[in-house]
Amino acid sequence: MHQFSDLVYRSTAFSLGTLSEVESKVIDELQTSGSTTLVKTLQMIQLQKAIIAIGMFSLFESIIQDGLNCSNGFKEAKKIISQSGNVSLSLRFEDFICAVNVLKHGKGRSYNALVAKANNLPFKIKLPGEEYFDEGDVAEVSTLIEVDDEFALACAELIEEVSNEIRKAKPEYFS
Repeated sequence: MHQFSDLVYRSTAFSLGTLSEVESKVIDELQTSGSTTLVKTLQMIQLQKAIIAIGMFSLFESIIQDGLNCSNGFKEAKKIISQSGNVSLSLRFEDFICAVNVLKHGKGRSYNALVAKANNLPFKIKLPGEEYFDEGDVAEVSTLIEVDDEFALACAELIEEVSNEIRKAKPEYFS
């Protein structure tokens, strides 16, 4: 099998492309029908994007744990990135780890950490007291992180970058 880090972006782009095609068809149909089924389909598409992001990050952590023979893959990856001096990558990785944790677990330490720097994040977080990212958007699902195509693709790109950084420090690492 090819490395996960080489496949994850392609897989994500493919899935998002397929979802986009369905979304376009549903939006066209909504021009003449306000069917609940069509609205549910749009919400399903949004939910699927969150599932994609959570899934790729969860799988990535298990691959790191296996590849580095450790019990906490992200902790080990953060240590390697920190030792490399790549501060920008380290900060982005931490932000996306927190974002995926928020998607999985809701409010807690990760949510609070992201709220504290909400204006400097490369994605949108629902702040305390906010009910919607875009009020009136019938496709919106109840998540604290807005998972759009850009977010999902940024997760995949980040996995590639982190994997490359790990391979620089540990050439035997295969992800």
